[in-house]
Amino acid sequence: METAIRATRSVTEANEWALVLTALRIPHRVEMDGDEWIVLVPDAAVRRGRAALRAHDDEGQRAPDQAPSDAASGHAAWITGVAAGVLLLGFFFVTGPPAADLFWAARGAAISRSMLNGEPWRAVTALTLHVDVLHVLGNTIATVLLLPPIIRRLGPGIGLALVLLAGAAANLLGAWMQGPQHVAVGASTATFGALGILAALRLGSPWPSGRVRGRRWIVPVASVLLLAMLGTGPGTDVIAHALGLVAGAALGLVAAIVPRPVAAPVQRTLVAAVALIIVGCWYAALVSGAG
Repeated sequence: METAIRATRSVTEANEWALVLTALRIPHRVEMDGDEWIVLVPDAAVRRGRAALRAHDDEGQRAPDQAPSDAASGHAAWITGVAAGVLLLGFFFVTGPPAADLFWAARGAAISRSMLNGEPWRAVTALTLHVDVLHVLGNTIATVLLLPPIIRRLGPGIGLALVLLAGAAANLLGAWMQGPQHVAVGASTATFGALGILAALRLGSPWPSGRVRGRRWIVPVASVLLLAMLGTGPGTDVIAHALGLVAGAALGLVAAIVPRPVAAPVQRTLVAAVALIIVGCWYAALVSGAG
């Protein structure tokens, strides 16, 4: 049996406690419980673990100006979500709707025949294109609302990478399932992927009591309801939305079983990699189209 000896909303602080216990060879685990990281140790090591962390606090190894800030963590997550939404809107004002300018759609839309015949980058570029203002506004709002909780749980690099991967994977699977004539644009597959990630993270999170355990079904049920209400209307790509939800859920389940905090340099590298992948895919699309 294990006992939780510390809890925090700061990934940095949880990592620091884990390092202290590791240095003292005290067995432990770090897991996510709702919005908090918890440090668990075997019952036999509870007294040693608590004493070690109290001694660490007393020694003042962390300077006051380096103390973790929960508000900053949440603030950074929201900034990332808003920034992603603003980029979607900004790119729409550059490209315009396909009905007004076919240049961007011809090179970047998720055209099944092209994707299955040597142009896989369209699975990514299509996520940045939208058919009209309402389409891009809907995905912008969804991005702003869904990204922050994912980022607070997984960090900006892993969160953005998984959402992008879910959207691209759904587009590729959709091309294979829906035939060579199928064409799609929009970040909807990625936003439904984000819903799937959230659902899987909630299902995979540890819950300490029966009262809280029931709440883990809230996000999965809400995801299915959103799919029914927002993803199945006239003209919507129901299969692509469902594939995004499934792809996100699969990736979220993988992320849920690796709960230990990831170092900040790795997160920053992944953020840069996501940006480079999107830019690189558009470069490939434009170069291919020019040829």
